[in-house]
Amino acid sequence: MNATDLKKLAERPSVASPEEQATAARLTALMRHLFLYDRGDQLRVIEESGLTMTQCKLLLKLGGLGGDTYDWQVGDLAEVLGISVPSISRAVDGLVKKDLATRIEDPDDRRARRVGITAKGKDLVETLAAVRQTGIEAFATTLSAAQRRRLDAAVDSLMDRPDIAKTFEHLSKGGDSA
Repeated sequence: MNATDLKKLAERPSVASPEEQATAARLTALMRHLFLYDRGDQLRVIEESGLTMTQCKLLLKLGGLGGDTYDWQVGDLAEVLGISVPSISRAVDGLVKKDLATRIEDPDDRRARRVGITAKGKDLVETLAAVRQTGIEAFATTLSAAQRRRLDAAVDSLMDRPDIAKTFEHLSKGGDSA
């Protein structure tokens, strides 16, 4: 994706109501603050890994949510991540060379390849999650008890979403999740 494509992406008309836009703006402000609160530690881990941004997105997707991982077809990864198949294939090549991912023939379709995460790749995903968690914990220590209760109540109200609840459950048991 080039700069023109990114600009078009950023300029897409919103489909959100004014109330939804306000919620999104508050979440974006919090996320930007949290992203920078750790003094760039998470970005430093990515930088030191030598991964491109595409490889990083791919590795995080392979790492799954809530500790669950499974093998993906290259085409499915391209679709889910919104990246061309050739770009995903190059990213997979890099991850395989770094022993962060595996690529095997799909048993159901010999023309397709499946991509999975290795133990080394899972370790890197867990390191990224741990660094992120540490940064967010440091931020949480700056909240007053009242602010923390209100934030907890707001986040708790989202625990009926299976995707969020599963990741929270995994993290609560001492596991890491990207």
